[in-house]
Amino acid sequence: MIRRREFITLLGGAAAWPLVARAQQRMRRIAVMMILAADDPEAITRAGAFLQGLQQLGWTLGQNLRIDYRWGATDAERVRRYAAELVALGPDVVIGEGGTIVRELQQASATVPIVFAGVTDPVGGGLVASLAHPGRNTTGFAAVEYGTSLKYVELLRGIAPSVSRVAVIRDPTAVAGGGQLGAIQAVASSLGIEVSPIDSREPAEIERAIAAFAQKANGGLIAASGRFVGIHRELIIALAAQHRLPAIYPSRAYVAAGGLASYGPDPVDYYRHAATYVDRILKGEKPGDLPVQVPTKYELLVNLKTAKALGLMVPPSLLALADEVIE
Repeated sequence: MIRRREFITLLGGAAAWPLVARAQQRMRRIAVMMILAADDPEAITRAGAFLQGLQQLGWTLGQNLRIDYRWGATDAERVRRYAAELVALGPDVVIGEGGTIVRELQQASATVPIVFAGVTDPVGGGLVASLAHPGRNTTGFAAVEYGTSLKYVELLRGIAPSVSRVAVIRDPTAVAGGGQLGAIQAVASSLGIEVSPIDSREPAEIERAIAAFAQKANGGLIAASGRFVGIHRELIIALAAQHRLPAIYPSRAYVAAGGLASYGPDPVDYYRHAATYVDRILKGEKPGDLPVQVPTKYELLVNLKTAKALGLMVPPSLLALADEVIE
């Protein structure tokens, strides 16, 4: 994997990348729109994995490849502006993260190939016709399925058996937000757990909502997948610790930052795999003919240090199932 310092060095030299390739090579142009900020460690890891994947397939920055980035695509207006800017650059392929970004890219162009990296329910969201035959100019790698919501609830109850109330922090603007919440509610109801959605998007609103929820006993948190949840992951983790709320998260970045536990695919894999589709499209294949890929690997991470701080004893049977235990 490309180290953070090495990737920053590459990125910093972007302005110096030649606009024309060597005589025997044609320069191809890729555009990437990401939710996270350019200095976010997780964003650097994802972009580094994407670049490394391309390099392994024979693509070299400054020789036969140029990449244009737009970072921090958090609000609707910025996403629209970035989509228009990237399409105007005339890229051969655009990489988009999340359903909101992909939809705006589709609005900006019906012909530029789009590869998405992590979209929950791309069919239900109307981004592709089907997983096997996406059609149009879009394909990519789907994120978590609604069925994983069962694991969120089971994991929370397994680590903190006393939990009888759960606050679900979600992205209210996400296409899949309602589906995820509905799946969690169905599972929680069968276990006698009360569910309270938190749809706040601003830091102050999140703080107030979690503080109010934590006033009653036996509470826990589930952070659903979504761009606003990812952007505010450090705040959510800190609030969970402050209010002593056991919390389950959608990916390893949360646990590495101090979260209690996570279950789901590694978002870095979306970008690593996206490089293979970009390579195939640059070599002539049509995105609409490339099937949407769904996660095949889900990983369970547990942070024992955080569990100890919350006074929780993680069952040995659960630790035995964990792909990684942080001590």
